[in-house]
Amino acid sequence: MKKLVIAASVSVLLAACAGGMGMSGSSSGASNPMVGGAPMYPTKDIVDNAVNSKDHTTLVAAVKAADLVGTLKSPGPFTVFAPTNAAFAALPAGTVDTLLKPENKGTLTKVLTYHVVPGKLDSAALMSAINAGGGKAMLKTASGGTLTATMSGGNVLVTDAKGGTATVTIANVYQSNGVIHVVNKVLLPG
Repeated sequence: MKKLVIAASVSVLLAACAGGMGMSGSSSGASNPMVGGAPMYPTKDIVDNAVNSKDHTTLVAAVKAADLVGTLKSPGPFTVFAPTNAAFAALPAGTVDTLLKPENKGTLTKVLTYHVVPGKLDSAALMSAINAGGGKAMLKTASGGTLTATMSGGNVLVTDAKGGTATVTIANVYQSNGVIHVVNKVLLPG
């Protein structure tokens, strides 16, 4: 069961790689959003979409290193906050290389599943939860941690356990097994 939740979480995370539009934009659902130069199809699962995003090659490599690829076709639904290559590059030098080592698989899995929230929370559901929470929505992640979602202007911000804050840059990238929100920072569990 735990592996299924982790796998599902990672699939959502990968799905996030398969982008959409900014939170402040509106989505008609009539066209396939472009993420990393590739169209994201709502009829495809996270794996089938994520591998095509040029902006998420580091995330895809991390999912492979965590040995989570086999589970990424889970039905979900999942909400994934997917960091871009630039978000991974902003981590301290050597962090990504260290996480990708086989001996750090457990830590990598925890970081990846911290970006996944069970259920399908598109931007409307996130904003509704933020409003219902008096300006904050506490989101329980697949890793067992908590993310805090807030609004600033027209943007949804996601704050991790260490106080780091990511902005949703592309929202509502729908997949057959969830929804992805592309974020500009890697979120770190406590």
